[in-house]
Amino acid sequence: MFKVAGIGEVLWDIHGDDKTLGGAPANFACHCGILGAHAYVVSCVGDDALGAAGRDFLQQHGVDCSGLLVAASLQTGRVQVTLGHGGQPEYEIKQHVAWDAISFTAELAGLAPRLDAVCFGSLSQRSDASRDAIGRFLDATRPDCLRMFDINLRQTYYSDAVILDSLKRANALKVNDEELPILAAMLGIPGTDSEQLKAIVRAHDMKLAVLTCGSKGAWIVTPDDANFAAAPPPTVLASTVGAGDSFTAAVVTGYLNGNTLEDINRHANTVASHVCTQLGAVPPLPPKTENGDER
Repeated sequence: MFKVAGIGEVLWDIHGDDKTLGGAPANFACHCGILGAHAYVVSCVGDDALGAAGRDFLQQHGVDCSGLLVAASLQTGRVQVTLGHGGQPEYEIKQHVAWDAISFTAELAGLAPRLDAVCFGSLSQRSDASRDAIGRFLDATRPDCLRMFDINLRQTYYSDAVILDSLKRANALKVNDEELPILAAMLGIPGTDSEQLKAIVRAHDMKLAVLTCGSKGAWIVTPDDANFAAAPPPTVLASTVGAGDSFTAAVVTGYLNGNTLEDINRHANTVASHVCTQLGAVPPLPPKTENGDER
């Protein structure tokens, strides 16, 4: 069984009296567990009710929480969701919370070399402490570990320095069609979407790069190949929350299993499309989708 970790933010989306556990690394870990990996989450929560509830939620979804630290003096991460003009949701990501204080402990130093893949993003690197811990964790992985940088640009919580340093440590990249133009401009890379992906793979010695294009589908590019797959339309669109993280998880587990780009892309699109038909970021998958045999 492959060992996979999501490192970074664990937080609760709070909308009135409703709350939902989130954070891309947490969602990624849950989906990897559903897809058959031994999944870890590496993060930090507060010594509070939300922290305990978050740990319970993750463990109930099969995630190994041995890398989930506790910061007694900080609150568990929260995102306050309110409805703004025209009913559009607005998000206030609370600062100075537990996932801003991830530390590189002896336990994490022991976990990192055992991993076959790790996924990280930019949001969790907004604090110097967590950025340092994430960098040290990535540096402690084996050379053959798949280090997936799911860029996840959020509001103003990123910088050129964080992005460029993350690209140096990563050997795989995932962006969406809103993030790619920002990244390409930052790197000075012209061309079409697929040309930009290929240039990034070459320039940063990537094993693969992924571009998700919402309902249109996705590109997966390696040094030797490229594949585009259209997304199957969801039968009913319930929510897109967690779809991108499920796509990343399906790509990572498919790559570790040695599947072809075509099979990886088709399966990842199918998984993400199913998630869009469900409420909640980590719904169960139908058996055929879970096993990657949806044909």
